[in-house]
Amino acid sequence: MLFVLRMLLMGLHFVLAGVLGLILGICRPFNPDNSRLCARLYALPAMWILRLRVRADVTSLMDKPPSCVIIANHQSNYDLFVFGNVVPYRTVCIGKKSLKWVPLFGQLFWLAGNVLIDRGNAIRARRAMLTTTHTLQHEDTSIWVFPEGTRNLGADLLPFKKGAFQMAIAAGVPIIPVCVSNYVKHMHLNRWRSGDIFIRSLPAIPTAGLSMDDMPQLIAQCREQMRECIASLDRQAQTA
Repeated sequence: MLFVLRMLLMGLHFVLAGVLGLILGICRPFNPDNSRLCARLYALPAMWILRLRVRADVTSLMDKPPSCVIIANHQSNYDLFVFGNVVPYRTVCIGKKSLKWVPLFGQLFWLAGNVLIDRGNAIRARRAMLTTTHTLQHEDTSIWVFPEGTRNLGADLLPFKKGAFQMAIAAGVPIIPVCVSNYVKHMHLNRWRSGDIFIRSLPAIPTAGLSMDDMPQLIAQCREQMRECIASLDRQAQTA
């Protein structure tokens, strides 16, 4: 019963947050800080409705340089609410083009200045990547990417795609990994307190001076650091 009530409230919240976010986007279209404000608009009420407690240690994320590439593990659609609590200033996200057709959310995602990529069209995807590289270099804006490319449903990290690392190397900006504990399989949405979620950002990894030949090693380094961090966060979650 509690689960059903929460889902009804979440549906109502999703619509209201979408309307408010759309108004914000129309008032200041494509402002790169719209993403942070919209993320909070979705996340803060959602965490209260779901009674999920987020414990975040994201000092390196809040103190990030003006431009960087942020990479995070991607578990479920709830990531919108979970990570929404820690999206930093002037940070936009990369999403698939089909998001544009999600009522309200898709339109505000676009107006918030986020980047929509047509993954089925290699030429257009490459052009979008070049645009984000220019953004990183010249507009004091950071890019948030889920390098797995799809949800892993709380399992081990999937292989990382190259896009985020190509952008970081091309722009010469650091990479900041952000890790969240495996919460999907441990949420208890039919209880009053649904569980604890731990988030931690890792120190920035510089890319200045690297070439595309260094990319495989960079990907392996980031993925291994994130795997170790997620395992540590899972241990914290088990004892919370």
